[in-house]
Formats: sequence, C-alpha cells, structure tokens
Amino acid sequence: LVYMRGGQGEVGCLLLSLLLLAAGEARSSQVHYSVPEEAKHGTFVGRIAQDLGLELAELVPRLFRVASKGRGDLLEVNLQNGILFVNSRIDREELCGRSAECSIHLEVIVDRPLQVFHVAVEVKDINDNPPVFPVTVKTIRFHESRLLDSRFPLEGAFDADVGVNALLSYKLSSSEFFFLDIQTNDELSQSLSLVLRKSLDREETAEINLLLVATDRGKPELTGTVQLLIKVLDVNDNEPTFDQSVYKVQLLENIANGSLVIKLNSSDADEGSNSEIVYSFSGDVSPNIKTKFKIDPSSGEIRTKGQLDYEEVKSYEIQVIAYDNGTPPMSGHCKISVKLVDINDNTPEVSITSLSLPIREDAPLGTVIALITVSDRDSGANGQVTCTLTPHDFFKLVSTFKNYYSLVLDSALDRENLANYEVGVTARDGGSPSLSATASVSVEVADVNDNAPAFAQPEYTVFVKENNPPGCHIFTVSARDADAQENALVSYSLVERRVGERALSSYVSVHAESGKVYALQPLDHEELELLQFQVSARDAGVPPLGSNVTLQVFVLDENDNAPALLLPGPGGGAGALSQRVARSVGAGHVVAKVRAVDADSGYNAWLSYELQPAAGGARSPFRVGLYTGEISTTRALDEADAPRQRLLVLVKDHGEPALTATATVLLSLEDSGQAPKVSSRASTGAAGAEAALVDVNVYLIIAICAVSSLLVLTLLLYTALRRSAPPSEGACGPGKPTLVCSSAVGSWSYSQQRRQRVCSGEGPPKADLMAFSPCLPPGPISGDREEQLDVKVDLPAKVSNF
Repeated sequence: LVYMRGGQGEVGCLLLSLLLLAAGEARSSQVHYSVPEEAKHGTFVGRIAQDLGLELAELVPRLFRVASKGRGDLLEVNLQNGILFVNSRIDREELCGRSAECSIHLEVIVDRPLQVFHVAVEVKDINDNPPVFPVTVKTIRFHESRLLDSRFPLEGAFDADVGVNALLSYKLSSSEFFFLDIQTNDELSQSLSLVLRKSLDREETAEINLLLVATDRGKPELTGTVQLLIKVLDVNDNEPTFDQSVYKVQLLENIANGSLVIKLNSSDADEGSNSEIVYSFSGDVSPNIKTKFKIDPSSGEIRTKGQLDYEEVKSYEIQVIAYDNGTPPMSGHCKISVKLVDINDNTPEVSITSLSLPIREDAPLGTVIALITVSDRDSGANGQVTCTLTPHDFFKLVSTFKNYYSLVLDSALDRENLANYEVGVTARDGGSPSLSATASVSVEVADVNDNAPAFAQPEYTVFVKENNPPGCHIFTVSARDADAQENALVSYSLVERRVGERALSSYVSVHAESGKVYALQPLDHEELELLQFQVSARDAGVPPLGSNVTLQVFVLDENDNAPALLLPGPGGGAGALSQRVARSVGAGHVVAKVRAVDADSGYNAWLSYELQPAAGGARSPFRVGLYTGEISTTRALDEADAPRQRLLVLVKDHGEPALTATATVLLSLEDSGQAPKVSSRASTGAAGAEAALVDVNVYLIIAICAVSSLLVLTLLLYTALRRSAPPSEGACGPGKPTLVCSSAVGSWSYSQQRRQRVCSGEGPPKADLMAFSPCLPPGPISGDREEQLDVKVDLPAKVSNF
C-alpha cells in the first residue's frame, strides 16, 4: 500500500510551502511501505523514485541519498531503477521489541533544488518465535488433603512476536486428577491454573507427570512445552489465601528507593504454626523484578529496590507465594500488576547531520548547511519538542517535518572576516517543568582559490662544489599560499628549457611536495660554471594559481685535475724534453723551459716547479724557477760535468690535496764549436720573443690587478647581502672561499682565457677572467737575475708558463 500524506489543512499547507520555499525550494512529504521481517536480501519494498515523483535519470545528478535514524543499512535504493529493497536482515523483535507498531523512518534527500522526503516502512511481524516457558520442568507439590477444584497458578509461556502471532492457546496432557483452567482478564493476558478434579491419595499415587503445551496462532503454528512434575504431599490441609488473585498498582517512575508498593494480607484457616504465613517471590520471577523490588517475608510488604525507569520497562507482573509453617507447608498465590507513570525526566536529544560543510564563502543565500533532528524519550506532552536557533545574523532554522529542521544560510559570508561560526541549536520539550538541550554546529567557511603561492624572494643564489654525487640535495625552495586546504597545497616543478644542447631536467630536478632541488649528475666547473633556471610553484585549487622563482647555481671548482705537461713535438704528447747546451755558458743562463697546464682554476691551477735531487746526492749545476719553469745554470759549466744531464722537474698545483706531474729534461753538454748554428738562431729568436713577452706581461698584470680589485669589491658586497638572507647551501654546498693575499715577492697575478660556459638557459657561453694575489713565502732569487712571471692570456686552455 502506497499513499502520500501532506499537511492537515489548507492554512498549514500554505505555511509549510512558504517555509520550504525559503529553504531553497525544499519540500517534504511522506510515503508509506510495508515489508515483512526476515525478508531476504534484495526483497522488493517499493518504487520509491516513482512514488516520490522523481525521474530515474535525475537520481544521480541530483545526489539522491537515503538516511535513517539508527541502523541505516537495513534498506537501500537501486539508483538504476529507483527501487527500494531490503539490504540486510530485519528482525522486528530486535528493532521494536514488543511495540505494536514498528516502522523504519527514512529521509530521502535530493539536491538542485534541495528536496527532503520522509518515508515510513512498516515492518510486519511474522511467526518466527515459538512460545517459551520460564523453565522446562516445573515441580508442583499437592497435599493429598487438597479439596476438589483446588487451584495451582502456572506461569504462562512468552512469545516474542506480536499480534495474532503472540496469541497463545494451551493444552494439558490427559490426566484423571487435573485439568487446565484458563482465565482472560481485561488486559488480554491469560491466567493459567492447574485445577484438581479428583481427590488425591498419596498412598496410591505419589507423583504425577503432565505435559503443558502452548501453541501460538501464527502460520505455521509454533509450540512450546513445559513438563509438570506433581508431587503429592501429606499433612497440612489448608493453604493461605489472598482476598484477590490479582492486585493492580500504579507508581511514578521517580518514586524513591524503599517506597511501599503494596502490603499483602493472606489468611490460613489452620491454627498454630500451620497458620503462620511467610511471603516470598515465586521462583519463576525474573531477575529484573528481584533487582527492582523486595518483599518482607513476615509482613508481606513489597517495596521498591533501586531506580524505576518508565523508558526501560513500563510495567511489571510479580508472582507472590504465601507459605504457612505447617508440615508440610502449604502455599497460596497472587499476582501484583505494577504500572509505571511517566514523568518528564528525559531531556530532548538533538541529532545533527552535516550535509554541506565546509560551506564556500561564495555560497548563495538559502543554501542548506545541516539537517537537524530532535527527539525525546518521554511520552505525551513530555515528549513534544520544539527547536529554536540561538539568534544569529548569518543563519536560520526552517522546519521541514515534525521534529526535522534545516539549517540554511541567511546572509552572505566572508572568510577573510571570519572563517568559523559556532551556531547553537536549542531543543525544549512540553513537560512541566520543561527540559531543554543545546547542541552546537561548527560551520566552517571554505576558501576559494584567490591567492597564488608566493616565494620569500624572487631570486636565490646557490653555491655547489663540482663533482657532487648524483641525486645530491643542493637547495630547498618554499612558497607560501594564503589560501586554505587544497587551495594552499603547493607543488613544485621545473620550468623546462634547453641548457645548451641538453634539457634542464637532465641537470636538476625538484621534489614536487618538499621543494627540494637535487643535482641529477655530477657538475663540472670546467664545463659549467653557472646554471640559471626557474622553479614553478602551483597550488591545487581550481583553477590553479602559480608563481616562479629564479635559482642561480654557481659550480665551484675543486682540485680534480692534475697538471699536464706541454712538451715539444706533435700534439705536445708525453715524453722527455731534449736540449743541447754549450759548455761555455755562464751562471744564470736559461738552457730550457718546462711548460704545464692545469684544467682547474684559482689556486687549484696555480703551478710551481721543483727540481728533484740527482741520484747519489750529487749537486746539479742547474736549477728551475719556482713559478716560471725555466731551467738555468747555477754556475759555469766545466769539463768535470757529465756530458749528458738528466733532470726530473716536479710540477705541483696549490690545491688541497695538491696534484703533481713529473717532467724529464735531457741536457746534452757540448763544446761551443759543436753547437749547431740553427740553435744559435733559435736562441736569438727566443730571447727576442721573451723580451717582447715581458713587456706584454707588465701591462697584462696591471689590467688583471684592476679586474681583481673589482671582483673583490663585488664579492664583499655579495657576502654582505647573503648574511641578511637565509642560508641557501644544499647538502653538498661549498665551504668558505679561500682568502688570497700578497707576498713579499710582490703581487702575483694569474689569468687564463678559456671558454667558460655560464648556462642560464639562454644566450651564448661567456668568457671568464680570474685574478689572484697569493700568499707565498719568498722563493730563492738568483744574484744575477730575478724569476720572471710569465702570464699567458691567449691560450685556448689554462696554461701556466713559468
């Protein structure tokens, strides 16, 4: 059966329509279905989409969803065909207990526009619970002197079902002594009694076994049994009797502990000890009754024990037995029916279901933020609840159904002014005095993506030593986004471009989340001195916003190249330097010159020359210039000197650690007449060229000193700026630069001309000129000539000519 139920009058419908229109054109109605309990998974309940007037094609776009109070997995909706079906096992007894009516209340919510429908699914009872007696075997003692039609009350069976499935009929097995008497009182409950139809004679029959069968009226019928073991006793022939078989009492649920419920009074026609009566609860009384009530054995007063709660148990039925002190004792029975009266002792409950939190700061007015449900466990006026909203300028409550409300936006929001609102919802019942409960709704305002990530400065300078390990961390970029959540989630990436003939991504990479910049391969100062590129930071907003920062990575030189000798011959390959020397030359005459080159720069390329001691410790008539590499005589040659002199010259740079190379110089001593003329001409030309080179060196040294001064000033200015900025060196960043000073020898300068690649991603390679003034101890100076510094600036590679 499916039907729709709206308001109860035209005025009510008009008011409800206006309220629903203000709530974003949301509307409420109710649809009723029924389904039997224990239905299988997938059992058809109803075409809910069709009954609510919704098209199947709009269920998914309008975010069709179902919510229920309590267990929400019992029923489900197939969004493909709009059918409500059973999703999991439904047990009516577990869901509603002994309640006559049992329904599952669902809320169907769709958006665009928001509509709320209320669906009630009635759970029909099926006969799935058999009658159950309190015990399986009950022992009853009957005196042989009991009169005919004597009664012994029996505890009936209990059936967890309701309605016709819980209506029980009883049948007693055939017996010549007893029959079963069933009485129905005004509460539709049955009182069972075992009635004696024939006098007992213990000497003939001492024990009787009967079977009591309880059958419900469900289809199919279910039964329960209890075995009655009747023992026939002698002696006392009068039992205590009550003036009523059933006593009815009403109590307030908040009655004080120890309050009197009823005072029982039974009588016994016997005399003496046989008329002394002791009261007690029946052995079949449930443990719950024993925890709530107590009985005085002598006076028969029943008093409360513990707190009574109408919401837990609404009524109690207490079986009382009165025993006399005869031998054997006889007993009388009665039942006390206790009904509790509800009072307003439960505060309302507020349940808040968030739908649209957080809410965007640009959300339109009337946007539904949350659904609010109020309830009260009390009954009658004590359970009638009204809901109000603490006065607030930005929100309001709209009633959508009984005890259901919507919290909607009533004024424009601005996250920059306030990002979070605390809204109070108060629920008050109709009891006297009334009780209330307050719940708080925290409304968070969601940000829109209106701020791009920003770096602390537009450009960073990084120093990295060459020969770094692959994957080395050299720097970390960090950008801050003023937005929130995903709008502030920043990811980093390289701005790809070409570095010469290679892609930038082959040199460096950046971690997308941490912003750490890594060198993907070892950098070579001799190949690349400056790498300039950009890192982009973008947030995760829609649409994303971003900004760039420039990184200048300077590759610092390390002493990783040993000096290379430049020997005469094709290609300047390895070998010995051979030279003929006339024996007639005087002291200080230059007989040969060792030339070497170092691919490094700075101190690492500054070369010095040392003459290795001769074998046997003999003193050589030659020496080598410490920085010039010129081999000259220390004295005049004579006939005692060997005609062939073999000299070993150690060439060493000033790196840490220093790298070396060894040159072999072979000198042939000849008489003056044996010297070839060609050598004389060559010597004359060499002398002229060296004289011209000295003149050039004077001007070149002056120019290099000027450039060096300018470079020192630039470095000082840069150091001052760097101290005010956060450190930017990576895990393999360089150490402090080496200081350079002047020596007693004088200002020494060194320069080279080679094509140093300064890569910024665009433009041709640049040439670099470096100058140094080293701190060196004064070397030995000849008495007849000083060591001359030979500076070459026109070589294609770094060449040291001394």
